Amino acid sequence: MPWPRVAEAARVTSTGAGRVASAGRVAGGGAVLDDIDARPGSTASLLRTLIGLYLRPLGGWISTSHLVALAVDLGIPAAQARTGITRVKQKGLLLAERRDGPGYRLNQDAVAMLERGDRRIFEMREMADADPWCLVSFSIPEGARSVRHQLRRRLQWIGAGTVSAALLICPGHLQEEAEEIVADVGARAWVTLFRGAHPVVEGAVADAAARWWDLDALRTEHLAFQRSLETLPAAPFAAYVHLLDRWRVLPYVDPGLPPSMLPADWPGRRSVGEFARLSAELADAASAHVRAVIAAS
Repeated sequence: MPWPRVAEAARVTSTGAGRVASAGRVAGGGAVLDDIDARPGSTASLLRTLIGLYLRPLGGWISTSHLVALAVDLGIPAAQARTGITRVKQKGLLLAERRDGPGYRLNQDAVAMLERGDRRIFEMREMADADPWCLVSFSIPEGARSVRHQLRRRLQWIGAGTVSAALLICPGHLQEEAEEIVADVGARAWVTLFRGAHPVVEGAVADAAARWWDLDALRTEHLAFQRSLETLPAAPFAAYVHLLDRWRVLPYVDPGLPPSMLPADWPGRRSVGEFARLSAELADAASAHVRAVIAAS
């Protein structure tokens, strides 16, 4: 039986350059928020993917030696893995805890973020033309421009499009996430959220979507993901973690627009299909490898 799977947030910048948003800084209320430090394939990104996938099924704790051993199986040198683990701990995802020996436990303040990532990564949704939208309208004073910047940036992290400087749009099923972001950045007094039906625009709605989202950049991300599948490691455990690490950007940067808003040759559906196929092929063997490493010592 496959273990529960956990993933983390990701985004693409407004210029289209993919960046992973992983468990990182800690909010004032204690919750671990998303960060944008880690590149897919980097030590930090692979460690976060590894931790997100397997630490909860292991009971929330892992010894340092086992974590390093698993990192080595991903192709990360041991010394580099130890440095990377320290940096992940500094970001708030892990807490040092000694049991039979030195180790780390998952910060419980990160669980909500990881569970949200689970839903996004493994249940990527494609909108139907009749599905509702969430519009986020704001008028934030110049004295709070840092709040305005954070609001725009974090809404874009979850796939919101920019209709105008003070109006963003996202799928209706992301409204709860949008509300959490509004509250978290302290913008509630300046923001109004609307739930609406199909946008009415001058010209084709697909042309409007191309203005609101950078579809060329999203296409590039999908095609890059598809090409990257040709270079997955041979071993199932390493292949699965690398697959997740390369994939988890896309469900955040791609909002899953309805067919009427997308070109006929949109590559997103193929990306979803390839991820689902490979995930089904690799997940059980990868989990078995983790159990074997933990049981070996």
